[in-house]
Amino acid sequence: MKLLSKLVSYLLLLSNIISCTAAPKPSDKTAKEILGNPNYQAICYSGYRENNRDARPTLEQTKEDLKILAALNFKIVRTYKTKYNESSIVLEAIKELKKEDPKFEMYMMLGVWIDCENAFTNLEPNHNAENLEANELEIKNAVALAKQYPDIVKIIAVGNEAMVKWATSYYVQPNIILKWVNYLQKLKKENVISKDIWITSSDNFASWGGGGSEYHTPDLEKLIKAVDYISMHTYPMHDTHYNPNFWKTPESEKNLSKKEKIDAAMLRAKNYAKGQYAAVKNYMESLGVDKPIHIGETGWASSSDGFYGNEGSRATDEYKQKIYYDAMRAWTNKENITCFYFEAFDEIWKDAANPAGSENHFGLFKVDGTAKYVLWGKVDDGTLAPFSRDGKPITKSYNGSLEKLFSEVEAPK
Repeated sequence: MKLLSKLVSYLLLLSNIISCTAAPKPSDKTAKEILGNPNYQAICYSGYRENNRDARPTLEQTKEDLKILAALNFKIVRTYKTKYNESSIVLEAIKELKKEDPKFEMYMMLGVWIDCENAFTNLEPNHNAENLEANELEIKNAVALAKQYPDIVKIIAVGNEAMVKWATSYYVQPNIILKWVNYLQKLKKENVISKDIWITSSDNFASWGGGGSEYHTPDLEKLIKAVDYISMHTYPMHDTHYNPNFWKTPESEKNLSKKEKIDAAMLRAKNYAKGQYAAVKNYMESLGVDKPIHIGETGWASSSDGFYGNEGSRATDEYKQKIYYDAMRAWTNKENITCFYFEAFDEIWKDAANPAGSENHFGLFKVDGTAKYVLWGKVDDGTLAPFSRDGKPITKSYNGSLEKLFSEVEAPK
Protein backbone atom coordinates (compact mmCIF):
# COMPACT_ATOMS: atom_id res chain seq x y z
CA MET A 1 0.00 0.00 0.00
CA LYS A 2 2.86 2.35 0.90
CA LEU A 3 4.56 1.45 -2.41
CA LEU A 4 1.37 2.19 -4.35
CA SER A 5 1.02 5.54 -2.59
CA LYS A 6 4.60 6.49 -3.50
CA LEU A 7 4.00 5.48 -7.11
CA VAL A 8 0.88 7.63 -7.33
CA SER A 9 2.75 10.59 -5.83
CA TYR A 10 5.56 10.11 -8.31
CA LEU A 11 3.15 10.00 -11.25
CA LEU A 12 1.40 13.15 -10.06
CA LEU A 13 4.75 14.94 -9.72
CA LEU A 14 5.78 13.79 -13.20
CA SER A 15 2.45 14.98 -14.62
CA ASN A 16 2.94 18.42 -13.05
CA ILE A 17 6.45 18.69 -14.47
CA ILE A 18 5.24 17.77 -17.96
CA SER A 19 2.36 20.24 -17.80
CA CYS A 20 4.67 23.03 -16.67
CA THR A 21 7.23 22.42 -19.42
CA ALA A 22 4.81 21.78 -22.29
CA ALA A 23 4.43 24.60 -24.80
CA PRO A 24 1.52 26.75 -23.65
CA LYS A 25 -1.34 27.25 -26.07
CA PRO A 26 -1.93 30.87 -27.02
CA SER A 27 -4.95 32.24 -25.28
CA ASP A 28 -8.09 33.05 -27.26
CA LYS A 29 -7.71 36.81 -27.49
CA THR A 30 -10.55 39.24 -28.08
CA ALA A 31 -10.56 42.08 -30.59
CA LYS A 32 -10.18 44.51 -27.72
CA GLU A 33 -7.01 42.73 -26.60
CA ILE A 34 -5.28 42.53 -29.96
CA LEU A 35 -6.22 45.87 -31.55
CA GLY A 36 -3.91 48.63 -30.39
CA ASN A 37 -1.43 46.06 -29.08
CA PRO A 38 2.03 46.38 -30.72
CA ASN A 39 2.66 42.70 -30.00
CA TYR A 40 -0.01 41.90 -32.59
CA GLN A 41 1.23 43.33 -35.86
CA ALA A 42 -1.32 43.44 -38.69
CA ILE A 43 -1.10 43.05 -42.46
CA CYS A 44 -3.39 42.78 -45.47
CA TYR A 45 -3.09 39.40 -47.12
CA SER A 46 -4.14 37.74 -50.34
CA GLY A 47 -2.24 34.79 -51.74
CA TYR A 48 -2.90 35.07 -55.48
CA ARG A 49 0.16 34.14 -57.54
CA GLU A 50 -1.13 34.52 -61.10
CA ASN A 51 -2.40 37.44 -63.17
CA ASN A 52 -5.75 35.67 -63.35
CA ARG A 53 -7.96 35.77 -60.28
CA ASP A 54 -9.49 32.43 -61.23
CA ALA A 55 -6.13 30.81 -60.39
CA ARG A 56 -6.77 30.72 -56.67
CA PRO A 57 -4.08 29.77 -54.14
CA THR A 58 -4.27 26.30 -52.65
CA LEU A 59 -4.49 25.48 -48.96
CA GLU A 60 -0.84 24.44 -48.91
CA GLN A 61 0.27 27.64 -50.65
CA THR A 62 -1.71 29.65 -48.12
CA LYS A 63 -0.13 27.80 -45.20
CA GLU A 64 3.28 28.45 -46.72
CA ASP A 65 2.53 32.19 -46.84
CA LEU A 66 1.13 32.35 -43.31
CA LYS A 67 4.22 30.66 -41.89
CA ILE A 68 6.31 33.41 -43.49
CA LEU A 69 4.07 36.12 -42.04
CA ALA A 70 4.09 34.53 -38.59
CA ALA A 71 7.91 34.47 -38.62
CA LEU A 72 7.76 38.23 -39.23
CA ASN A 73 5.48 38.61 -36.16
CA PHE A 74 2.31 39.33 -38.11
CA LYS A 75 -0.52 37.96 -35.99
CA ILE A 76 -3.57 39.62 -37.57
CA VAL A 77 -4.36 39.25 -41.26
CA ARG A 78 -6.98 41.21 -43.15
CA THR A 79 -9.03 39.69 -45.98
CA TYR A 80 -11.51 41.44 -48.26
CA LYS A 81 -14.40 39.21 -49.27
CA THR A 82 -15.94 35.79 -48.78
CA LYS A 83 -16.47 35.26 -52.52
CA TYR A 84 -14.01 32.89 -54.26
CA ASN A 85 -13.36 31.28 -50.83
CA GLU A 86 -10.94 34.17 -50.38
CA SER A 87 -11.29 34.15 -46.59
CA SER A 88 -12.35 30.58 -45.90
CA ILE A 89 -9.13 29.09 -47.24
CA VAL A 90 -7.09 31.43 -45.04
CA LEU A 91 -9.16 30.46 -42.00
CA GLU A 92 -8.73 26.76 -42.73
CA ALA A 93 -4.99 27.27 -43.18
CA ILE A 94 -4.74 29.02 -39.79
CA LYS A 95 -6.77 26.24 -38.19
CA GLU A 96 -4.44 23.57 -39.57
CA LEU A 97 -1.32 25.49 -38.56
CA LYS A 98 -2.67 25.81 -35.01
CA LYS A 99 -3.21 22.05 -34.92
CA GLU A 100 0.31 21.40 -36.18
CA ASP A 101 1.92 23.84 -33.76
CA PRO A 102 0.19 24.76 -30.48
CA LYS A 103 2.27 27.96 -30.33
CA PHE A 104 1.00 29.24 -33.69
CA GLU A 105 -1.16 32.32 -33.13
CA MET A 106 -2.98 34.28 -35.82
CA TYR A 107 -6.30 36.12 -36.05
CA MET A 108 -8.38 37.61 -38.83
CA MET A 109 -10.12 40.82 -39.79
CA LEU A 110 -12.78 39.26 -42.01
CA GLY A 111 -13.77 41.41 -44.94
CA VAL A 112 -17.32 41.65 -46.30
CA TRP A 113 -17.48 43.11 -49.81
CA ILE A 114 -20.34 45.57 -50.35
CA ASP A 115 -21.48 46.81 -53.77
CA CYS A 116 -24.10 49.24 -55.03
CA GLU A 117 -26.82 48.23 -57.44
CA ASN A 118 -25.42 47.60 -60.96
CA ALA A 119 -21.83 47.66 -59.68
CA PHE A 120 -19.24 46.49 -62.23
CA THR A 121 -21.84 46.05 -64.98
CA ASN A 122 -22.66 47.82 -68.23
CA LEU A 123 -25.52 49.58 -66.45
CA GLU A 124 -25.29 52.89 -64.61
CA PRO A 125 -24.30 52.27 -60.98
CA ASN A 126 -27.07 53.25 -58.57
CA HIS A 127 -25.21 54.51 -55.51
CA ASN A 128 -28.41 54.98 -53.51
CA ALA A 129 -29.28 51.29 -53.62
CA GLU A 130 -27.30 48.13 -52.96
CA ASN A 131 -26.60 44.90 -54.79
CA LEU A 132 -28.84 43.16 -52.31
CA GLU A 133 -28.37 39.56 -53.42
CA ALA A 134 -24.58 39.74 -53.46
CA ASN A 135 -24.35 41.75 -50.23
CA GLU A 136 -26.70 39.41 -48.37
CA LEU A 137 -24.59 36.44 -49.45
CA GLU A 138 -21.39 38.14 -48.25
CA ILE A 139 -22.96 38.83 -44.84
CA LYS A 140 -24.38 35.32 -44.61
CA ASN A 141 -20.98 33.80 -45.41
CA ALA A 142 -19.23 36.07 -42.90
CA VAL A 143 -21.62 35.06 -40.12
CA ALA A 144 -21.09 31.38 -40.94
CA LEU A 145 -17.29 31.79 -40.89
CA ALA A 146 -17.38 33.74 -37.63
CA LYS A 147 -19.38 30.89 -36.07
CA GLN A 148 -17.15 28.19 -37.57
CA TYR A 149 -13.85 29.84 -36.56
CA PRO A 150 -14.63 31.80 -33.36
CA ASP A 151 -11.05 31.48 -32.15
CA ILE A 152 -9.72 33.20 -35.30
CA VAL A 153 -12.30 35.71 -36.58
CA LYS A 154 -12.05 38.71 -34.26
CA ILE A 155 -13.15 41.59 -36.51
CA ILE A 156 -15.70 41.88 -39.31
CA ALA A 157 -15.30 44.81 -41.70
CA VAL A 158 -18.45 45.67 -43.64
CA GLY A 159 -17.23 47.03 -46.96
CA ASN A 160 -13.85 48.04 -48.30
CA GLU A 161 -13.66 51.66 -49.50
CA ALA A 162 -17.40 51.18 -50.07
CA MET A 163 -18.43 54.74 -49.18
CA VAL A 164 -15.71 56.87 -50.74
CA LYS A 165 -17.07 58.72 -53.74
CA TRP A 166 -14.12 58.12 -56.05
CA ALA A 167 -15.00 54.39 -56.02
CA THR A 168 -17.38 55.22 -58.85
CA SER A 169 -17.97 51.62 -59.94
CA TYR A 170 -19.50 50.42 -56.70
CA TYR A 171 -19.74 52.87 -53.77
CA VAL A 172 -22.83 53.01 -51.56
CA GLN A 173 -24.27 55.58 -49.19
CA PRO A 174 -23.49 55.24 -45.46
CA ASN A 175 -27.03 54.07 -44.66
CA ILE A 176 -26.36 50.77 -46.44
CA ILE A 177 -23.20 50.11 -44.43
CA LEU A 178 -25.08 51.17 -41.29
CA LYS A 179 -27.85 48.66 -42.01
CA TRP A 180 -25.41 45.74 -42.10
CA VAL A 181 -23.34 46.97 -39.15
CA ASN A 182 -26.53 47.17 -37.07
CA TYR A 183 -27.51 43.70 -38.22
CA LEU A 184 -24.20 42.22 -37.08
CA GLN A 185 -24.35 44.10 -33.78
CA LYS A 186 -27.80 42.57 -33.27
CA LEU A 187 -26.39 39.09 -33.89
CA LYS A 188 -23.77 39.77 -31.22
CA LYS A 189 -26.46 40.70 -28.69
CA GLU A 190 -28.36 37.53 -29.55
CA ASN A 191 -25.17 35.43 -29.12
CA VAL A 192 -25.37 34.22 -32.72
CA ILE A 193 -21.79 35.38 -33.13
CA SER A 194 -19.33 36.16 -30.37
CA LYS A 195 -20.00 39.35 -28.43
CA ASP A 196 -16.22 39.91 -28.45
CA ILE A 197 -16.05 40.35 -32.24
CA TRP A 198 -15.64 44.00 -33.20
CA ILE A 199 -17.67 45.30 -36.12
CA THR A 200 -16.41 48.12 -38.35
CA SER A 201 -16.20 49.33 -41.94
CA SER A 202 -12.82 49.89 -43.53
CA ASP A 203 -12.79 53.03 -45.63
CA ASN A 204 -10.90 56.06 -46.82
CA PHE A 205 -10.25 58.76 -44.24
CA ALA A 206 -12.60 61.14 -46.07
CA SER A 207 -15.47 58.67 -45.75
CA TRP A 208 -15.05 58.81 -41.97
CA GLY A 209 -15.50 62.57 -41.92
CA GLY A 210 -11.84 63.51 -42.25
CA GLY A 211 -12.32 65.06 -45.69
CA GLY A 212 -14.86 67.37 -47.26
CA SER A 213 -18.18 68.35 -45.73
CA GLU A 214 -20.06 66.35 -48.39
CA TYR A 215 -19.36 63.28 -46.24
CA HIS A 216 -20.74 64.85 -43.04
CA THR A 217 -24.21 63.34 -43.08
CA PRO A 218 -26.58 62.15 -40.33
CA ASP A 219 -26.14 58.55 -41.50
CA LEU A 220 -22.37 58.79 -41.14
CA GLU A 221 -22.86 60.09 -37.59
CA LYS A 222 -25.06 57.08 -36.84
CA LEU A 223 -22.49 54.75 -38.38
CA ILE A 224 -19.66 56.18 -36.29
CA LYS A 225 -21.76 55.56 -33.20
CA ALA A 226 -22.70 52.02 -34.34
CA VAL A 227 -19.24 50.57 -35.10
CA ASP A 228 -16.97 49.26 -32.36
CA TYR A 229 -14.05 51.20 -33.80
CA ILE A 230 -13.16 53.20 -36.91
CA SER A 231 -10.96 51.54 -39.53
CA MET A 232 -9.56 54.26 -41.79
CA HIS A 233 -7.33 54.20 -44.87
CA THR A 234 -4.60 56.68 -45.68
CA TYR A 235 -2.47 56.70 -48.84
CA PRO A 236 0.02 59.56 -49.12
CA MET A 237 1.58 57.74 -52.10
CA HIS A 238 -1.53 58.31 -54.20
CA ASP A 239 -1.61 61.95 -53.20
CA THR A 240 1.89 62.54 -54.53
CA HIS A 241 -0.11 62.85 -57.76
CA TYR A 242 -3.60 63.93 -56.69
CA ASN A 243 -2.68 66.38 -53.94
CA PRO A 244 1.10 66.82 -54.28
CA ASN A 245 1.83 70.01 -52.34
CA PHE A 246 3.37 68.07 -49.44
CA TRP A 247 5.49 66.06 -51.85
CA LYS A 248 7.23 68.61 -54.05
CA THR A 249 10.73 69.59 -53.02
CA PRO A 250 10.59 73.10 -51.50
CA GLU A 251 13.10 75.74 -52.52
CA SER A 252 14.82 75.43 -49.14
CA GLU A 253 15.74 71.80 -49.96
CA LYS A 254 16.83 72.20 -53.60
CA ASN A 255 20.52 71.97 -52.72
CA LEU A 256 20.22 68.81 -50.64
CA SER A 257 21.55 65.47 -51.84
CA LYS A 258 19.18 63.02 -53.52
CA LYS A 259 18.94 60.92 -50.36
CA GLU A 260 18.34 63.97 -48.16
CA LYS A 261 15.56 65.19 -50.47
CA ILE A 262 13.89 61.78 -50.43
CA ASP A 263 14.17 61.36 -46.67
CA ALA A 264 12.64 64.81 -46.15
CA ALA A 265 9.79 64.01 -48.55
CA MET A 266 9.06 60.71 -46.81
CA LEU A 267 8.93 62.49 -43.46
CA ARG A 268 6.32 64.80 -44.96
CA ALA A 269 4.45 61.75 -46.27
CA LYS A 270 4.31 60.22 -42.80
CA ASN A 271 3.09 63.51 -41.34
CA TYR A 272 0.49 63.71 -44.12
CA ALA A 273 -0.87 60.32 -43.00
CA LYS A 274 -0.85 61.47 -39.39
CA GLY A 275 -2.80 64.55 -40.45
CA GLN A 276 -5.51 62.43 -42.06
CA TYR A 277 -5.73 60.31 -38.92
CA ALA A 278 -6.08 63.47 -36.82
CA ALA A 279 -8.80 64.80 -39.13
CA VAL A 280 -10.90 61.67 -38.59
CA LYS A 281 -10.31 61.85 -34.85
CA ASN A 282 -11.32 65.50 -34.73
CA TYR A 283 -14.54 64.82 -36.63
CA MET A 284 -15.41 61.85 -34.43
CA GLU A 285 -14.84 63.87 -31.27
CA SER A 286 -16.92 66.74 -32.66
CA LEU A 287 -19.85 64.29 -32.56
CA GLY A 288 -19.20 63.55 -28.90
CA VAL A 289 -17.88 60.07 -29.70
CA ASP A 290 -14.83 58.51 -28.09
CA LYS A 291 -13.73 55.16 -29.52
CA PRO A 292 -10.58 53.67 -31.04
CA ILE A 293 -9.38 54.55 -34.52
CA HIS A 294 -7.05 52.12 -36.27
CA ILE A 295 -5.55 52.10 -39.75
CA GLY A 296 -7.25 49.52 -41.94
CA GLU A 297 -4.96 50.18 -44.88
CA THR A 298 -1.89 52.12 -45.83
CA GLY A 299 0.95 51.23 -48.14
CA TRP A 300 3.51 52.33 -50.67
CA ALA A 301 4.10 50.70 -54.07
CA SER A 302 7.64 49.79 -55.04
CA SER A 303 7.13 50.41 -58.76
CA SER A 304 4.87 52.25 -61.21
CA ASP A 305 4.86 53.20 -64.86
CA GLY A 306 2.09 55.72 -64.34
CA PHE A 307 1.24 58.70 -62.15
CA TYR A 308 3.60 57.66 -59.34
CA GLY A 309 6.64 56.50 -61.30
CA ASN A 310 9.70 58.37 -62.47
CA GLU A 311 7.77 60.01 -65.31
CA GLY A 312 5.17 61.17 -62.79
CA SER A 313 5.63 62.08 -59.13
CA ARG A 314 8.74 59.86 -58.74
CA ALA A 315 7.22 58.31 -55.64
CA THR A 316 7.54 54.57 -56.18
CA ASP A 317 10.62 52.50 -55.51
CA GLU A 318 11.82 50.04 -52.88
CA TYR A 319 13.81 52.66 -50.99
CA LYS A 320 10.80 54.91 -50.41
CA GLN A 321 8.64 51.90 -49.62
CA LYS A 322 10.98 50.91 -46.79
CA ILE A 323 11.20 54.44 -45.40
CA TYR A 324 7.41 54.70 -45.33
CA TYR A 325 6.89 51.26 -43.83
CA ASP A 326 9.42 51.82 -41.05
CA ALA A 327 8.06 55.30 -40.27
CA MET A 328 4.44 54.14 -40.10
CA ARG A 329 5.29 51.17 -37.92
CA ALA A 330 7.30 53.34 -35.52
CA TRP A 331 4.49 55.91 -35.19
CA THR A 332 1.58 53.46 -34.88
CA ASN A 333 3.39 51.15 -32.46
CA LYS A 334 4.28 54.08 -30.22
CA GLU A 335 0.68 55.35 -30.22
CA ASN A 336 -0.91 51.87 -29.85
CA ILE A 337 -2.62 52.16 -33.23
CA THR A 338 -3.06 48.93 -35.16
CA CYS A 339 -1.88 49.38 -38.75
CA PHE A 340 -2.97 46.85 -41.37
CA TYR A 341 -0.18 47.44 -43.83
CA PHE A 342 -1.01 46.90 -47.48
CA GLU A 343 0.24 44.36 -48.31
CA ALA A 344 2.12 41.12 -47.74
CA PHE A 345 2.74 39.87 -51.30
CA ASP A 346 2.42 41.49 -54.70
CA GLU A 347 -0.82 40.63 -56.50
CA ILE A 348 -0.26 40.78 -60.23
CA TRP A 349 -3.92 40.13 -61.13
CA LYS A 350 -4.91 43.61 -60.01
CA ASP A 351 -3.70 45.30 -63.18
CA ALA A 352 -3.15 42.29 -65.39
CA ALA A 353 -3.23 44.36 -68.59
CA ASN A 354 -0.34 46.51 -67.33
CA PRO A 355 2.24 44.46 -65.40
CA ALA A 356 4.19 47.64 -64.53
CA GLY A 357 1.16 49.30 -62.95
CA SER A 358 1.47 50.34 -59.31
CA GLU A 359 -1.47 48.20 -58.13
CA ASN A 360 0.63 45.12 -58.82
CA HIS A 361 3.54 46.23 -56.63
CA PHE A 362 2.39 47.01 -53.08
CA GLY A 363 3.75 43.82 -51.51
CA LEU A 364 6.65 43.51 -49.10
CA PHE A 365 7.45 40.44 -51.18
CA LYS A 366 7.35 39.93 -54.92
CA VAL A 367 5.14 37.15 -56.27
CA ASP A 368 8.05 34.69 -56.40
CA GLY A 369 8.86 35.33 -52.74
CA THR A 370 11.76 37.72 -53.32
CA ALA A 371 12.04 40.03 -50.32
CA LYS A 372 12.02 43.72 -51.19
CA TYR A 373 14.39 46.17 -49.53
CA VAL A 374 12.09 46.65 -46.53
CA LEU A 375 12.80 43.02 -45.52
CA TRP A 376 16.46 42.63 -46.45
CA GLY A 377 17.39 42.68 -42.77
CA LYS A 378 15.14 39.67 -42.15
CA VAL A 379 16.97 37.77 -44.86
CA ASP A 380 20.35 38.74 -43.39
CA ASP A 381 19.48 37.70 -39.83
CA GLY A 382 18.13 34.30 -40.92
CA THR A 383 14.49 34.92 -39.98
CA LEU A 384 13.32 33.96 -43.47
CA ALA A 385 15.88 31.21 -44.12
CA PRO A 386 13.57 28.27 -43.23
CA PHE A 387 10.88 29.39 -45.67
CA SER A 388 10.15 29.39 -49.37
CA ARG A 389 7.32 30.38 -51.70
CA ASP A 390 6.30 27.77 -54.24
CA GLY A 391 9.60 26.00 -53.70
CA LYS A 392 11.75 29.09 -54.25
CA PRO A 393 13.96 30.25 -51.37
CA ILE A 394 13.51 33.80 -50.14
CA THR A 395 16.29 36.01 -51.45
CA LYS A 396 16.87 39.76 -51.60
CA SER A 397 15.78 41.94 -54.51
CA TYR A 398 18.56 43.53 -56.58
CA ASN A 399 20.72 40.60 -55.40
CA GLY A 400 21.18 42.60 -52.23
CA SER A 401 22.94 45.50 -53.99
CA LEU A 402 21.84 48.76 -52.39
CA GLU A 403 23.95 50.65 -54.92
CA LYS A 404 21.99 49.11 -57.81
CA LEU A 405 18.67 49.73 -56.06
CA PHE A 406 19.48 53.36 -55.31
CA SER A 407 20.63 54.01 -58.88
CA GLU A 408 16.97 53.62 -59.94
CA VAL A 409 15.63 55.93 -57.22
CA GLU A 410 14.63 59.50 -58.07
CA ALA A 411 14.04 62.43 -55.74
CA PRO A 412 10.75 64.32 -55.98
CA LYS A 413 10.74 67.23 -58.44
